[in-house]
Amino acid sequence: MTAEDPAADVSPPLSPQRLPKAVSGDEVERLIEAAGAAPEPVGLRDRALIEVLYATGARISEVVGLVVDDLGEITLREASRLPEIRLVGKGDKERIVPVGSYAARALEDYLVRGRPVLAGRGRSRAAQHRVFLNTRGGALSRQSAWAVVAGAAERADLAGRIGPHTLRHSFATHLLDGGADVRVVQDLLGHANVTTTQIYTLVTAAHLRETYATAHPRAR
Repeated sequence: MTAEDPAADVSPPLSPQRLPKAVSGDEVERLIEAAGAAPEPVGLRDRALIEVLYATGARISEVVGLVVDDLGEITLREASRLPEIRLVGKGDKERIVPVGSYAARALEDYLVRGRPVLAGRGRSRAAQHRVFLNTRGGALSRQSAWAVVAGAAERADLAGRIGPHTLRHSFATHLLDGGADVRVVQDLLGHANVTTTQIYTLVTAAHLRETYATAHPRAR
């Protein structure tokens, strides 16, 4: 027996790194189609919400916090330049992210045909400038946005597999799979440190190993 602990300077074993869960592009499309199948104006809102989540990799709180002024010119009139929106992330840090053509069209449809109907049902001044509104014309809450995604996932037979953060993971993974630089993905996600983003490179490396193992004739 000693007065000092002989294991005091021994570091504990590292926990295995948990990889983010991502879904395929086809599954994202199924989710979006299921969301848009709801009657108007809710279907227009739900489709736009999910399109924006996947197109930008935004956190759910960033999307429900969007105000109309954050959207800028969200139309596709300038074919050579993708529209952009402003997101306000953790610590009120702002970033500008591009929006793909599918999300831009869904947003435009919602803003023209869906949001005015929802806005007409509400009296809340606080919700007047919010982009995403609930069925009573108030600001869509984070919990309600989660319910939108969960409901669409259930209708698409993807219940339990997709949530708002899954779309963020899938956004990052699909960009890296497509050859995007990790620093670019870091900026798009609003990560303060690139090491946070680098976990997604482990996901793509795992995918490469799996593909190699199943496709190469002498892999096994």
